[in-house]
Amino acid sequence: MKNLSVKQLVTGLSSFTPVFGLKSRYLKRSGGTGSARYCYAVWLRHLVVLFENGMTKIPDTIAELGPGDSIGIGIAALLSGCNHYNAFDVVEYTSRENNLRIFKVLVDLFEKQTSIPDDVQFPKMKPRLKSYAFPKHILTREALQRSLAPERLNCIKDSILEYGSHGPVSIKYRVPWFNCHNIRDDSVDLIYSQAVLEHVDNLQATYEAMYQWLNKDGFMSHQIDFKCHGTARKWNGHWAYNDLLWKLIRGKRPYLLNRQPFSRHLALLANVGFKVVSSTRVLGDSRNSGIRRKDLSRRFMNMFDEDLLTSSAHIVSVKR
Repeated sequence: MKNLSVKQLVTGLSSFTPVFGLKSRYLKRSGGTGSARYCYAVWLRHLVVLFENGMTKIPDTIAELGPGDSIGIGIAALLSGCNHYNAFDVVEYTSRENNLRIFKVLVDLFEKQTSIPDDVQFPKMKPRLKSYAFPKHILTREALQRSLAPERLNCIKDSILEYGSHGPVSIKYRVPWFNCHNIRDDSVDLIYSQAVLEHVDNLQATYEAMYQWLNKDGFMSHQIDFKCHGTARKWNGHWAYNDLLWKLIRGKRPYLLNRQPFSRHLALLANVGFKVVSSTRVLGDSRNSGIRRKDLSRRFMNMFDEDLLTSSAHIVSVKR
């Protein structure tokens, strides 16, 4: 099979053996959140798009799915004026030392009102913006004076070091996360994720949990990556694998891909009770670098054309 990634198949098969060092070989790092500028760029991109789609004030309480190598995106949110940050992950990647290092760089970026890192520095990052200027219409000078006040920065720093509540600020980091009751119902103003929901096994239960957590009229902002993540030679080649082959590739890894397409996310959002206010798709090249409809496995042979071509999407929704 020309599309098959032999390396990924071997990795999956190896995970069934007791001598396989899964944690050290597969779970060493999760993504880009080890970089302060990356975290800054992700948070401000989500924030700008949210304000373009109906959000009118900085949310007080937020939740992030899959923060990865650091809680830097959440720290950026706290520096923007959010007060309560909840982080949920399946595997613990982050460390307090790394978070503190990122915190110091982020403070400097916000104090200088640095432009949002654009496609030159992060060419693969989504969502893309019309302008990468610092969003002074959202984070005004007066707002930054409050959110970056010395006493508040000390509270954020203490919360990073101890994962708790200090003054007006709180950080809760929950690993592993499998329980929807980790947050009180109707208590969160914003939930976001960056290239995470494609890894969640029980997608319906996750959307149901997020609906419970959100306040009425609360927002969600999710950037979802539908590509194969290296599991195939074609960017959408993971949809060509039958269930048995995919099971062998997945192996005993704690997560990989759920292979759910764009339309499945829209359907679940609607069924759970969310209103989608914005959905921006990015198309992949199926003619030169992707598989075609004739290559799809039986599970996906009835996939919509837009799903087969969608390599990523950013979805903003509101709890109805």
